Amino acid sequence: MPVIRIAVLYGGMSTEHSISCISAASVMANLPPETYEVVPVGITRGGVWVEGEHDPVRGEALPVVQGGREIALSVNPLRKGQLFDVATGEQLTQVDVVFPVLHGKYGEDGTVQGLLELAGVPYVGPGVLASACGMDKEYTKKLVSAAGIAITREVVLRAGEELTEEQREYLSLPVFVKPANGGSSIGVSKVTRWEDLAAAVELARESDGKVIVEAELTGTEVEVGVLERPDGTVAASLPAQLNGTGESAEGFYGFETKYLEDEVTATIPAPYAEDVLDELRTLAVTAYHAIGCKSLARVDFFVTEHGPVLNEINTMPGFTAISMYPQVWAASGVSYPELLDVLVRTALR
Repeated sequence: MPVIRIAVLYGGMSTEHSISCISAASVMANLPPETYEVVPVGITRGGVWVEGEHDPVRGEALPVVQGGREIALSVNPLRKGQLFDVATGEQLTQVDVVFPVLHGKYGEDGTVQGLLELAGVPYVGPGVLASACGMDKEYTKKLVSAAGIAITREVVLRAGEELTEEQREYLSLPVFVKPANGGSSIGVSKVTRWEDLAAAVELARESDGKVIVEAELTGTEVEVGVLERPDGTVAASLPAQLNGTGESAEGFYGFETKYLEDEVTATIPAPYAEDVLDELRTLAVTAYHAIGCKSLARVDFFVTEHGPVLNEINTMPGFTAISMYPQVWAASGVSYPELLDVLVRTALR
């Protein structure tokens, strides 16, 4: 088999810039070298594409793309996959496929996916519509609810809007305040007193002008991976139960709990009866199709006394070897290098 030349994009303009660098470093280290020639492409916080590094972490806890030779991807489908030096116009290489290991806005929200569609380059991950709807929590909930999946009570606050008294009674305390478009729990607050609501909404609006206020769900947090194979079949992984999310200093599964502390563990498979595990896997695939996904997604639920309730969908979840998406697939019999290979070959198909 000929070697596949793959561009791995990382960094980007979102608040999840550093997490993207960490995910991409792990992806590049685990793509089998006998099969793949990796072309790293960094995107600075300002949105400039530069020649990247095979180890963008460099031992840093929260790495940043520093800069370098500016490069560009041809958007001419007749020059599909060609990368150029911006200053000289010199063609540097031509890639067969792109793996956009980008989290959050301007990477996981359909923007980069649209660029790659225009360029005619195969890429790993869901397309424009699913990426956009998966990033926007309002539309995620609308689509999965229409497909029959339970969601929690919520109110959407657009620019200049505040919760009315009727809405406060509808939600009741505690509530979670979130940017509608965002990830890694950045800008998310748990509010237990209405006096603290305004500050929480202001924090969320630093990440997005539209804010979601959700009623708290009581239950255990469960994550399920969904994967499309090169033959077009779609499967769900064993569900993972997260343990210790409520015992963190943040009081929920926030950014510091996810990335800077060591409080949360996972039980795979989640310790439920087989019929509950089957229901979770079925609901994960239903949610995946509801937003029009392809390639992959991680679907997160709360298992409550009334059954599973959807929390959110991640169309490009964390991709370190210890991230939940690779973990649930490893527990389901698909090793990390095999998982990456499936994703790339599905993209090429």
